[in-house]
Amino acid sequence: MSFEKEKKDKMSKTVSIVIPAYNEEDNISSVISTIKKIDYITEIIVVDDGSQDKTGEIAKSHGAILIKHIGNRGKGSALKTGLKNSKGDIVAFIDGDIKNLKKEMIDKITGPILEGKIELVKTKFVRESGRVTELTAKPLLRFFFPELNLTQPLSGQFAGKRSVLEKLKFEKDYGVDIGIVLDADAKGIKIEEVDIGEIKHDLSPLNTLNEMANEVVRTIINRATEYGRVTMMDTLGSYIRMATLGLSLLILGFYMIFFVTWTPLIIGEIITITGIILAIIYLIRLIVKTVAMFKKRPKMNFIKSFLKMHLPLVISAFVLIIMVTTFLSAATLNNGKLSIEPSSRNLVIIPSAPDQQIYLKGPYTVNSALENESNIIRMPKDALDTLGISYGDIITIGEESYGINHTTDGEENILRLPLSVRQSLDLRIGDLIQDGRILNIFQDNSVKHYLNYSNLSTNQTAIINYDLNSRNINGVQIQIYLDNKYIGTVSGVFNNGSSYSIYFNGYKADTILFKNQLIGNSYLAYYGNHIIEIKFIEKTSTSKTFKKDSENAFLSFNKKIEIL
Repeated sequence: MSFEKEKKDKMSKTVSIVIPAYNEEDNISSVISTIKKIDYITEIIVVDDGSQDKTGEIAKSHGAILIKHIGNRGKGSALKTGLKNSKGDIVAFIDGDIKNLKKEMIDKITGPILEGKIELVKTKFVRESGRVTELTAKPLLRFFFPELNLTQPLSGQFAGKRSVLEKLKFEKDYGVDIGIVLDADAKGIKIEEVDIGEIKHDLSPLNTLNEMANEVVRTIINRATEYGRVTMMDTLGSYIRMATLGLSLLILGFYMIFFVTWTPLIIGEIITITGIILAIIYLIRLIVKTVAMFKKRPKMNFIKSFLKMHLPLVISAFVLIIMVTTFLSAATLNNGKLSIEPSSRNLVIIPSAPDQQIYLKGPYTVNSALENESNIIRMPKDALDTLGISYGDIITIGEESYGINHTTDGEENILRLPLSVRQSLDLRIGDLIQDGRILNIFQDNSVKHYLNYSNLSTNQTAIINYDLNSRNINGVQIQIYLDNKYIGTVSGVFNNGSSYSIYFNGYKADTILFKNQLIGNSYLAYYGNHIIEIKFIEKTSTSKTFKKDSENAFLSFNKKIEIL
């Protein structure tokens, strides 16, 4: 009787599958088809996180419930969207890039919850090395959360009761998987790790691993701080105090360089160098003294005394290592610039620029527009460069268009926005925007970029239309020629198989269908006696997606209207 009741309860529970997907057109149909064979699955939801390919169309055609993000918001946001729109008593999250998904894998993930044995299930599996897990996540977890003993804490395959999942915080990015584990641990929710065998999926490129490591470290450190795992202890002995002081000054110097905007860079550098000198001197003295003090003591007494006396110093050194690791994971090299952006202020190093080798970007302080400038945005040059736009461009936010203008003298980091813009972007006067967030703030808004070149006649303008992305993605740099005369160079993303229109004086002149974006290729369009050439120069990283024919003109030539 008891067995029959247990079986009936199991069958009465509904199960939703949420699949976060970004550019998975080659694999998403296989994942959905496998899941559809499982009779107890009540719904399959695919969250298309701003894919540039046909992921969403394929998912919908294979019977999945499709939810689309306008831009690429991050894995955590996709999982949160899926959970919010699902209806099952149990929700399982399965990555869309698994190439060998089997019914047995899903059974192992959902089975313990269906049977009422557990509330949250994580997976472990056989695959090639997980570099972020082994080099970043596990060392931090062993230090801050030693009670956790998970083989693969960053596994993207997991399931839980809806009532449990809704209590947990979903990070927006790659920190979502480890954040859920740590929140569950803090709330006393038991986690079971099940082995689902070998899985096959594409390995992430190094730049993605850098981003992932940064977000994982940030999440673990935030949770460690939130849950009281980082404890500052008093020091014992003058050497320990001075060595700890040196490490503390070193950490303070790093923070002043990156986070404190109102102090000159040289002050942070002096404090950092002072900390290095103090730490080296007193660490050497401390090591010599420690060896002399404990050389003849019993081993266990030595260990206990060492931990009691040196733990504050060990923690300071470990925090410093974490900071350095975080900074290195936030480093990117692009066009000869080494950029390190762990927080609000971005350190940019340009080895090829002898006049200015190091400078800081941001943060930007939001303020109101100047008087009689309700349709003008005054934007710092650094923010402009990060967005990839130019002064004189027109940006559309909501239903209104705004001109981009220079900042006034003395306001190099002030972002002056009209009230309507602040309301649309959910910003308030006094808000600080770090340089790394500026793309997220302005994402999905349209820009008219004016090509200003001497080969255009005095009464003619050329305009490129594009949308801003939430982050830099792979695109191309193109050169534009009109009647064999160079007009300008721009970068952006074209979607293969999509059409892009060219206008002359408000009339559609021609449409170009981009099928092959090979470097060196050219596409030609015609209008009367005019020839327009679009030439692909090189692949590049860009924050812009060109407007397709169905959305607006990609390129337009207009005569200027002179007011008499």
